[in-house]
Amino acid sequence: MLVDEIKFGESVNIEFKREVPQKSKKYIKSVIAFANTAGGKIVIGIDDETHEIVGVDKDGVFKIIDNITNTISDMCCPQIFPNIGVNTIEGKCVIVINIYPGANRPYYIKSLGKETGTYIRVSGTSRPADEAVLKDLELQGTHRSFDEMVCVEHKYDAGKAEQLCGAIKRYMVEAAKSNSEKKKIKDITVQNLINWGVVKNMDGTLLPTNAFVLLTDNVFPFAKIQCALFKGTERVVFIDKRDFEGPLFEQIEEAYDFVLKHINLGAEIKDLVRNEAYELPTEAIREAIVNAVTHRNFLDRACVQVAVYDDRLEVTSPGMLYGGLTIEQIKEGGSKIRNRCIAEVFSRMKIIESWGTGIKRMYSSCKEYGIREPELLEIGDSFRVNLYRPSYSGNDAQSSPKSSPKSSSKSSSKSSPNGLNATQQKIMQMIRKNSRITQAEMAEIIKISRRAVQKNIKELVDQGIIIHEGSTRNGYWKIKE
Repeated sequence: MLVDEIKFGESVNIEFKREVPQKSKKYIKSVIAFANTAGGKIVIGIDDETHEIVGVDKDGVFKIIDNITNTISDMCCPQIFPNIGVNTIEGKCVIVINIYPGANRPYYIKSLGKETGTYIRVSGTSRPADEAVLKDLELQGTHRSFDEMVCVEHKYDAGKAEQLCGAIKRYMVEAAKSNSEKKKIKDITVQNLINWGVVKNMDGTLLPTNAFVLLTDNVFPFAKIQCALFKGTERVVFIDKRDFEGPLFEQIEEAYDFVLKHINLGAEIKDLVRNEAYELPTEAIREAIVNAVTHRNFLDRACVQVAVYDDRLEVTSPGMLYGGLTIEQIKEGGSKIRNRCIAEVFSRMKIIESWGTGIKRMYSSCKEYGIREPELLEIGDSFRVNLYRPSYSGNDAQSSPKSSPKSSSKSSSKSSPNGLNATQQKIMQMIRKNSRITQAEMAEIIKISRRAVQKNIKELVDQGIIIHEGSTRNGYWKIKE
């Protein structure tokens, strides 16, 4: 209801004007900004400071609408087609200009030109688009994605292509739920990479796309994940800090491991069985990181950031929501893919299950844990997910959700007296119970990736804590007490 929207005031998708400004640019830039983002409405006849309904002249209302329609048509490029109507509130006429998300982006003020006349909507204001946002809007307008474009600075490398094919198949095999499924998985070939848009075949010459580079040696300086552990609840004092580079899928695994290393592992005894789980649902952690990487704007000279605070996990992705999506829409499963090639490969690797389901699974897993639901925010031209830690005991009740049913009736520390982290402790427990347990079985029990298991086992072996005797297939683990 328009009355309710007026009551709540101006926001990212609604703006008030007491009257039509004499200088048309004062409202045309908002028309442009709405068309370039998620759409919105301008209400004429509302005081933008007091929210008082002052109305417009009833006798001249249709003349005002004609003038607005002509001004939008004359000043905007490409042409914008608004839906303009009249509402009566408290006996007064107001004009509502509805602007829908445009398909022919970027939209700009004709007299200013594309470089200086393109506006976007950020936190309830209309502001000029910077270079990275403008390029992203241009790609959206031509229905292309950054990752599918040929990377002209690089040559195709057959060896790297072979390694990528092997990595994709390895992920597919690890994700298979049975041996029969594993056997059905065929080798991934360069033709698959061509079909998915990762490699271009131009008259018999193979060319790498940006996706190929991002999934192999990844030399893009801002295409990395910055991880940090902070003291307290503000971004002031670092306790631990790491930057993860290389292929995107490896970055995701390393960032995921970083978070698990720095959050609490809880345990409860049920029917004489000790069950352990992290204080945050691992599925939600993984989804937040995966989504941040998959849907980020690679034209933005900023990195994905994963920050662990006393009260929350904060995952920030460069780039506004893509293609006019709103937070409300993605909560309901709405999805538009900014990086189509990367999403295609990640879908094959089972890094993402199916498009549009990740946010819903994040909410479901937090609800199952009995903790506060995730918080989704647009911060300037970035998108952020906050997952709130139930272990926090600060004064802010909002930051102290009820304890997870899976978390601590008895809480274990992040590392044991001998320096092992929580994952390594669990690996040691499993080896004591079954010396012939496989890494794949460990990954399934702990609910982490096989790569994460391999990394932790390597550290245990390097420290001389465990050794593997016999062949890979028929060998067993031995703890060096």
